[in-house]
Amino acid sequence: MPHSFGARARTRHMFKQNFKQHGSPNVSTFLINYRVGDIVDIKANASQQKGMPHKFYHGKTGIVYNVTPRAVGVICYKVVNGRYMEKRVNIRVEHIKHSKCRQEFLDRVKSNAAKKREAKEKGEHVQLKRLPAQPREAHHISIVNNAPQTLAAKPCEYPLSSLPLCLLENEAHVACHLKEASTVEGSTDIVVFFQSTDETYI
Repeated sequence: MPHSFGARARTRHMFKQNFKQHGSPNVSTFLINYRVGDIVDIKANASQQKGMPHKFYHGKTGIVYNVTPRAVGVICYKVVNGRYMEKRVNIRVEHIKHSKCRQEFLDRVKSNAAKKREAKEKGEHVQLKRLPAQPREAHHISIVNNAPQTLAAKPCEYPLSSLPLCLLENEAHVACHLKEASTVEGSTDIVVFFQSTDETYI
């Protein structure tokens, strides 16, 4: 068991920087505007130790409730004994970024509005709800140059050298057909086909 329980214990891989992204953050990080109500993702930047969130909040998504010159206040939720507790965390801007969790929804709203406007001009009805994958429509298959094929299981084949001795001595299970199978090198092996009613050897 580990014997260190600090605030940054077991964060060797959690707080590591990506390839070719080590060092102090870019200037563009400080030029991003954050407003109250924005949805942000918390991602700790190990190059800046000030204002770093606890490792529990790394990867969480929250809502900005307060903005200061160098940091923002974020509301997150933490599960404690089966209930959600509201946690207010003050984090510097180096450790947050705008979330893209609503981007797909906003794009769909714009596309639906455009489809609705076009349908209204044409006087048609358009389906805007998302539907799961529908079954394939009924269709006919032609058998011209496409003869039906009957599928069946192939007989079980075993080389004679790989069979146990007890099966070779029992003539009730072995016996049926013997044939010679040519290999790539030109050598021959005896192949045994089992046709037994016993389920063990089918």
